[in-house]
Amino acid sequence: MTELEEIYNNYFKDVYFFIYSLSKDKHIAEDLTSETFIKAIKYIKSFKGDCDIKVWLFQIAKNSYYSYIRKHKNLIELDSVPEKKDDFDIEKSVFSSEESMKIHEILHNLSEPYKEVFSLRVFGELSFKQIGNLFGKTDNWACVTFHRARNKIREEMRDY
Repeated sequence: MTELEEIYNNYFKDVYFFIYSLSKDKHIAEDLTSETFIKAIKYIKSFKGDCDIKVWLFQIAKNSYYSYIRKHKNLIELDSVPEKKDDFDIEKSVFSSEESMKIHEILHNLSEPYKEVFSLRVFGELSFKQIGNLFGKTDNWACVTFHRARNKIREEMRDY
């Protein structure tokens, strides 16, 4: 197996789910995941190794998604698309006293860096860039870590 095949096999699902989390559309996620790997193959020589290959792929995926949005903004009026209603809004629930205690319990048991990134974002109201700087990482890392923490909390809340 070539190195590129190994990268594809190891990260395809991660890239797909990342784009799906942005787009909330499986067809867009499929198309942009393919586009991401095509771009990665095309520009693999420009990968300097300054960050994890997964982070590099996520950056390509994010840029592909934003390019897609810009190209299709005339077809989709973003204000006319109903926002997907999430069954549980963690940020708002933190401030309701009944659910707040449950969330704080779950947060207390989260592993690092999820616990600290979530706290800095929700309670400290820091930007992803500020959080990334605190950890010596990128703002993309902070964003991904925050969303993973939020998903872990959501999963735990469903079990209550």
